[in-house]
Amino acid sequence: MKKTVFLLLVTLMSVAGFTQNATKRTTQFNLEKGVALQGYDPVAYFTQKKAVKGKSSITSTYEGVTYYFTSQADKDLFLKNPASYEPQYGGWCSYAMGSTGEKVEVDPETFKIVDGKLNLFYNAFFNNTLKSWNKDEAGLKKKADANWRKINN
Repeated sequence: MKKTVFLLLVTLMSVAGFTQNATKRTTQFNLEKGVALQGYDPVAYFTQKKAVKGKSSITSTYEGVTYYFTSQADKDLFLKNPASYEPQYGGWCSYAMGSTGEKVEVDPETFKIVDGKLNLFYNAFFNNTLKSWNKDEAGLKKKADANWRKINN
């Protein structure tokens, strides 16, 4: 009996921890109507080397964040290792995160894979921050990583 109660408590604490983590993630991520990447397929950035709109009929939710996919095959790849396909810095502009530590909107078609991770950038009104990122990628990445850790603590 004690063992059953203990297992029940551990299970409830795990679910509560997951729920808190999922809630925190949804408040920190760049979501549009609850969907990451403005509906673009996170796997396509890696497999097709381009931004491709996903379908609302093919979705998956990972720790509270919902993604759309162009195909079941992309969804299956994502489910094998979701963290490897998620955008850096919650899908906010990598340059802004490194430069000022701010959450800035992105153009999901302006991206770069850095160290196997998806980085997104603001690109509007003659201001493509990917160009600025490329001038000091190593320094900005280090600062962006530190700023993102501060935001998430």
